[in-house]
Amino acid sequence: MTDPTSDDAPSKVAPQDRAEAGPFDEAEANPVRPYIDLGGIKILPREGLNLRLEVEEQTKRIVAVGLDYAGSTLQVQPFAAPRSAGLWEETREQIRQQIRQQGGRVEERDGPLGPELLAEVPVVAGADGAAGKRLARFVGVDGPRWFLRGVIGGAATSDVEAAAAVEDLFRSIVVVRGGSPMPPRDLIPLRMPATPGTA
Repeated sequence: MTDPTSDDAPSKVAPQDRAEAGPFDEAEANPVRPYIDLGGIKILPREGLNLRLEVEEQTKRIVAVGLDYAGSTLQVQPFAAPRSAGLWEETREQIRQQIRQQGGRVEERDGPLGPELLAEVPVVAGADGAAGKRLARFVGVDGPRWFLRGVIGGAATSDVEAAAAVEDLFRSIVVVRGGSPMPPRDLIPLRMPATPGTA
């Protein structure tokens, strides 16, 4: 029998102070804060924050949460993860390959949340026929039995103040893994928020 904590298992990648500064596990979150409950994640409302749910056409399943804040966008997805191993190492490699296949450029750097990817992604030509490139930062944090992935676009890819505001937003997210067994890498189910004032 192999030991799951052996060197084969990718280690978890998260800021040293993740449990105190986020992103939080449901067990670590402040219960009195007025979170917007989206099932697999909870978002702390703040001034100037707009929230969009990204829905898969065929299944009508919510596959990501889009947050517009500080002149930037942050797309987040929570995934189930093994208790002892992390997913961010492997996920970064997959993202790197996908971007290169699309003809983009990608570099790894150490960011405030740990290792992240800064990518220049080709954008499909618009109506005027001009193709461009879009900058995106891919961030990820391994938590207890979950992995939270974020894609940052807009001002926070290059502006220090916007970046700090979006990183703070990412760190305020609470991941609700739930108790039911789920295969690693499965998206933790997301749902529409309840109407304000209802439980």
